[in-house]
Amino acid sequence: MSDTPSFEQEILDFLEANPAFLDGHPDILQKLHLTHEAGAGTISLIERQNSSLRQKLDDTRKQLESLIKVARENDILNRRLHELTLTLIEAGSLDTLLDTLLDDLREQFQADAVEVKLFSASELEQAVNEGKPGPVLFEDFMQNGKPRCGLLKSEQMQYLFSENAQETGSVAIIPLRHANTEGILAIGSHDNQRFHPGKDTELLQRLGELASYAISRFQQSDDR
Repeated sequence: MSDTPSFEQEILDFLEANPAFLDGHPDILQKLHLTHEAGAGTISLIERQNSSLRQKLDDTRKQLESLIKVARENDILNRRLHELTLTLIEAGSLDTLLDTLLDDLREQFQADAVEVKLFSASELEQAVNEGKPGPVLFEDFMQNGKPRCGLLKSEQMQYLFSENAQETGSVAIIPLRHANTEGILAIGSHDNQRFHPGKDTELLQRLGELASYAISRFQQSDDR
C-alpha cells in the first residue's frame, strides 16, 4: 500500500489545519448534503448551511420589504401628481400657477425648499457675454435635458436657494423646456439622502413635463 495520503485524507488534513476555511467560503456550505449529527458545544456543517440559508432568506425579505415600501411611496406620489395636475389646470395666471406649484410641492411632496428659475435664450446669451452667474451655471444640465439628484456646487446652490442654500442637504433639479419655456425647477431637502444620486427620476421627469407645459400656456399668451 502506498504511503502517499489519499485525496480524501489530504482534504481532511487541510480542513483540520485550516478550521476557518469554510468561514471564508460560505457558498460551499450550500452545496453540502450531510447527516445532521453534531456533538455538544459544536455546530455541524448542515447547521452552518441552514444558518447561511436563513441569512439569505432574511436578506431577501428585507429587499422585498424595501421594494414594497418604494412601490407604496410611488403610488402616493402619483396620486399627488394627479392632484397637482388638476390644480394647475385651474390656474388663471402665471403668478397664480407658480405660487400654486411651489406651495403644493412644499406641502404635498414635503419639500423643504422649492424654487423655479425661468430664463429666455436671450437672457442666457447675455449672461454668457457678460460673464454673469445664473443660467450659465446650468448650461450643461439644460443641454442634457434630464432631472438630476444629489449635491450641487455652492454657487449653483446659492443661485437656486439664496438664504436657504446652507441648510439644504440634497437637491432634485428638473429642466423646464416646452415651446418658448426654459428654466429650472429645484426641490431641496434638509435630508442628505432624500434626493441621492441613485434616486429614480421618472416621476421627476413627468413633473418637469407637467410644469413646463403649464407655464408655457401663459408665456405663449404673453407673446401674442
